[in-house]
Amino acid sequence: MKQAPNSQEGAELLESMIVDVLKANHPFKYVVIGMESTGFYGVHLANFLSANELLAPFSVRVYCLNPKEVRNYKKSFNDIGKNDDIDSFVIADFARVGRISIKPWRGSQYLALQRLTRHRMHITECIAREKTYMLNNIFLKFSEYALLRNGEHPFSNKYGATAEAILTEYTTNDDIVTSSIEDLVAFINSKSRGRIADPEETAKIVQAAARNSYRLDKCLYDPLTISFPRLSNSLIPPPLVSGSPHKSLAGSIFAQHIWPIYVIRFLPESILSGC
Repeated sequence: MKQAPNSQEGAELLESMIVDVLKANHPFKYVVIGMESTGFYGVHLANFLSANELLAPFSVRVYCLNPKEVRNYKKSFNDIGKNDDIDSFVIADFARVGRISIKPWRGSQYLALQRLTRHRMHITECIAREKTYMLNNIFLKFSEYALLRNGEHPFSNKYGATAEAILTEYTTNDDIVTSSIEDLVAFINSKSRGRIADPEETAKIVQAAARNSYRLDKCLYDPLTISFPRLSNSLIPPPLVSGSPHKSLAGSIFAQHIWPIYVIRFLPESILSGC
């Protein structure tokens, strides 16, 4: 067996080897290529072979096999060793006897969907982690405010601009307690742009929460206050396409890329890939 590096040059060498075999064996009508799934290491090779123009006349099919299935099939051979030559023979025989039950490699189309869905999951997990971290800081500075439940919370969005302004522009809880209701109402109206239906009730809830919160040493307020704007910025996902406006992460992804095939929100990748 001749080895080839996992590179463009190695893929072209493998291509030429397959083409030479096909030229020497004219009865061959189609080509089946089996390779063990190795994460990203096999992606480029699978794409190269599945879209190869020289192999296209032979209806080439590339399969990324589950290593566990190949390993279990290998057990059917008695006292067989393990090296690259033997593993290649086992994979080839696995394909020869028709044990492949998955669909052929879908190439770039599947990979594009996979990257988008995983990117969405990655950013969602990052945002969830940042929210937890931010809530810890809010509890340290404004303990009673952090404990308010959704039905009791003065703001519909705990991480919105008005909530952030309360946490950043009032350095200590005492600043809120000593502020007059009129000033708080004016502040809330200004920051919310008049979108809060009952700013006076909201101001009373905020002031009561400040009054019942734990007090900190003054040296702790500034570091906590400085952290809030940076944490709030990290909760805003960037647009997937440079310069494009977006209302939310999910809306950005599906409106720009996957809306026509929105079913991927409900189907796991294993179904999409046919594995």
